[in-house]
Amino acid sequence: MKIWSVSNQKGGVGKTTTVVTLGALLSSLGFKTLLLDLDPHGSLTSYFNMNPDEIQTSVYNLFQDFRQKKKNLNPEPYIVETEFEGLFVLPASTAIATLERQMSSMDGMGLVISYSLKEVSEKYDYVIIDSPPMLGVLMINALAACEHLLMPVSTEFLALKGLERMLHTLKIIYSSTKNKLSYTIVPTIFDKRTNASQESLGALRRGYTENVWQSVIPIDTKIREASQLGIPAPFSFPTTRAVKSYRELLEFLIEKIDPDHQKAIKRVLLAPEKEQSKIISAFSDRIGIKQQSRF
Repeated sequence: MKIWSVSNQKGGVGKTTTVVTLGALLSSLGFKTLLLDLDPHGSLTSYFNMNPDEIQTSVYNLFQDFRQKKKNLNPEPYIVETEFEGLFVLPASTAIATLERQMSSMDGMGLVISYSLKEVSEKYDYVIIDSPPMLGVLMINALAACEHLLMPVSTEFLALKGLERMLHTLKIIYSSTKNKLSYTIVPTIFDKRTNASQESLGALRRGYTENVWQSVIPIDTKIREASQLGIPAPFSFPTTRAVKSYRELLEFLIEKIDPDHQKAIKRVLLAPEKEQSKIISAFSDRIGIKQQSRF
């Protein structure tokens, strides 16, 4: 089981979109994929038509199990199977915002997610964690559990400042250990028509050459439409520009950090674009996805 976290200390950079889109692409390729929401805002949870203010079981229950010193931190009772084959969600309730005050002083609090994911390591091929934008016990859990970190950065000035804060956070967290977390910076919401986007992308590539993905996720209104539908973009709009870019990102990540799955995924990702769309569309048809808004 491979575990990735998606994190940035600035909101509005495409964090949840990255989690959902990569998760959908992986599940459409036949990999059982778990999306784990650790953000108190619950955007990932809401995407799949669950209300973070009302759900009764969520990742919050895992932390309560830890508080009650249960022997096995099994997340399975709290995981929700979505309507999309192979795609599962461990949702967040807004109650997780209180964890810092309730339990931050408990020993081992930063490893709750790591411990719990070991219990389901044979069930899922991939886990993608939607990390909160603020440093605290939830972000520590996301970073401690993952093998690779994705940092979406929208191509505008304020997002570059958020990246600096995030990298400073990583430096503090890992200053006392020899093991450094590998990470990839993903330029998002790129608008080639604006000088601001072009200049910000240039600054990213100059300042973080070794860690920045050399392509971009373009601005794309279909991504917003997909979230309104409650259907991940690879299923609702498989030929859109952003989905094509996320496929390229997935190929890059597989080559970089997951050679075991490289051949299986490349079979689809390196196919002609029309063939890729046919494969994804066939998957969508098979699981009965209809492009019908939930509103």
